[in-house]
Amino acid sequence: GNRRLPIIIGMFEAQAIAIEIEKIVPNRPMTHDLFKSFAESFNFSVLEIVISDLREGVFYAKIVCTDGTQTLEVDARPSDAIAIGLRFSVPIYTFENIMSEAGIVLSESDDIEDESIIPDEEESSEGSPLEQIKKYSYDKLQEMLDDALESEDYEKAAQIRDEMNRRN
Repeated sequence: GNRRLPIIIGMFEAQAIAIEIEKIVPNRPMTHDLFKSFAESFNFSVLEIVISDLREGVFYAKIVCTDGTQTLEVDARPSDAIAIGLRFSVPIYTFENIMSEAGIVLSESDDIEDESIIPDEEESSEGSPLEQIKKYSYDKLQEMLDDALESEDYEKAAQIRDEMNRRN
């Protein structure tokens, strides 16, 4: 639908979510990747994420897990729950009363893409970082991608990866 639930989250959690959405593979597992590996090692899985409550402006979430015989709910910060839910490719739910209180409605003209991160090609100037990336060879881009991942600059890594994919 056109309803969204805006939740303010920290930089680290936003980065963890963006890494999964952009399908960037960091050199070492991040905390949420570690959670998934741990879960798989002990044969339990995540069924769904529920943004379960909103009290005094603070959102609460549950990670609904199962080992195949029992199901349990684990309390979590919404940002962590969402990052984990994305890694397990499970649905994320909330309740109508939470949407009524804190949700927003996007009009059809609203663009849900974040255009502030990577400008459109026609808006890019010759000196913009995006234009600069286009000037490098594929091998140099691969080297730059490795460096960006090593320094955990995932926004830059995503831009480089996108340019490499555009060429293939």
